[in-house]
Amino acid sequence: MNYPGAPRPDRLRPTTLGDLAARLGVESPGSGEVTGITHDSRAVRPGDVYAALPGARLHGADFVAQAAGLGAAAVLTDPAGAERAAATGLPVLVTENPRGRMGELAAEIYGRPGADLLQIGITGTSGKTTTAYLIEGGFRGAGRSTGLIGTVETRIGDERIKSERTTPEATDLQALFAVMRERGVDAVAMEVSSHALVLGRVDGCVFDVAVFNNLSPEHMEFHSGMEDYFAAKAQLFTPERSRRGVVNFDDEYGRRLVTGASVPVVTFSAEGHLDADWRAEDVEVGPLGSTFTVVGPKGERITARAPLPGPFNVANTLAAIVTLAVAGVDPQTAADGVAAVPGVPGRLERVDAGQPYLALVDYAHKTDAVESVLRSLRKVTEGRLHIVLGCGGDRDTTKRGPMGAAAARLADTAVLTSDNPRSEDPLAILAAMLSGAAEVPVHERGEVLVDADRAAAIAAAVARARPGDTVLIAGKGHEQGQDIHGVVRPFDDRTVLRAAIARSLGQESADDAPEDTPDLAHTHENNSQG
Repeated sequence: MNYPGAPRPDRLRPTTLGDLAARLGVESPGSGEVTGITHDSRAVRPGDVYAALPGARLHGADFVAQAAGLGAAAVLTDPAGAERAAATGLPVLVTENPRGRMGELAAEIYGRPGADLLQIGITGTSGKTTTAYLIEGGFRGAGRSTGLIGTVETRIGDERIKSERTTPEATDLQALFAVMRERGVDAVAMEVSSHALVLGRVDGCVFDVAVFNNLSPEHMEFHSGMEDYFAAKAQLFTPERSRRGVVNFDDEYGRRLVTGASVPVVTFSAEGHLDADWRAEDVEVGPLGSTFTVVGPKGERITARAPLPGPFNVANTLAAIVTLAVAGVDPQTAADGVAAVPGVPGRLERVDAGQPYLALVDYAHKTDAVESVLRSLRKVTEGRLHIVLGCGGDRDTTKRGPMGAAAARLADTAVLTSDNPRSEDPLAILAAMLSGAAEVPVHERGEVLVDADRAAAIAAAVARARPGDTVLIAGKGHEQGQDIHGVVRPFDDRTVLRAAIARSLGQESADDAPEDTPDLAHTHENNSQG
């Protein structure tokens, strides 16, 4: 039978309710056994604990009847949900904070699968996805059987599953670990978001190595400020969450983390700081990647190549090599494995339709990331630099003006357009971006265009491209949909960009748009996490 939700292991390990109650420190509601756990009433399988959690608008206890009908063996909930849960006749485990205990119980139910995996957790504002892919590639190069969990996808060996969020909920995560163990995976690299740390999604995990890339303003709609954001990230570098840390010494918050972490920490510097344990030297940045030398703490010198362009990808590559070395991989083997990674979906992903200029799609959707990628591309662009950029709706509004300003200041052409407007008016989002662009002095500002139709905006940038130029489509990266008023329409920047280039070269008519992007000429917004 095909069940909804995350994959589950085939081999079940029954756990008694008494054992779970003892772990919670509550009275056992019975002597039965359970074989799984989920927080989603629609994904319940026979023998599951259904975790009925309080929500912003509804309580999970409102759906216990559905869970019972699907075969739930017990319910985990809080005092507010206990009466409704008990009305089903199912045994009920009651605790004040079921979300805070859910991950721990999931790990217990699935036999603590993380203990049998070499687990790497990557956190930070930018670079998590790229670093995770590079680490996973390095493990593969070293002969390990690997898993990957992150924003783009989940990989279990060679199987690929589209991700719904950066870090899965704790119930799904522990089930994934159990599936990986069952299928012979022995090393996993995963992204750990600040939401995951605050909301307990990685409860039940102790990472062998925790990695910190950097920190800049993001998710300010979720965090009360940068200190709160930093405190969330810093949770990963405690004995409850990890055994060792790898930290970017070039980042000011990274340097703070070095002094505040309560686990042993190794540092790295892509800028070559001598105080770092590992550093990059002899960096040569090219349009398709960079070469550099890794200098280790014992003076060892390792030849390395970043398989993606930009100085920031030197940092991501160095982070991956150092992490692999800390995890026990020979550093040169690690560097070779990382260099062999063919690319990362939607991260400076090249689109080549035979055009005489560089065309890239990237996930950059915050000010620092936009500035960094534009500065990096400027260094390797002989001609003009063009960017298409939007800001997501129902997200941090304070970054819209600065993102518009960054695009206007650092690109020769900035085409401001829609990202994922979600429930907001796309023209209002564009007005905020345009106001930021207008604050850039005229003599520092490139050409600024506005078109709420993202496909038309991409076509406008392509029309301006000449040999030696670079065209960057930013904000959505790997995403394949655009959220407009709650309706997600098919939209893949890579597909749309390729079609626009082909039309500009006379290879295809406007009526030949790919089947997976219907009515693109009439689409008005897009789908990133802006």
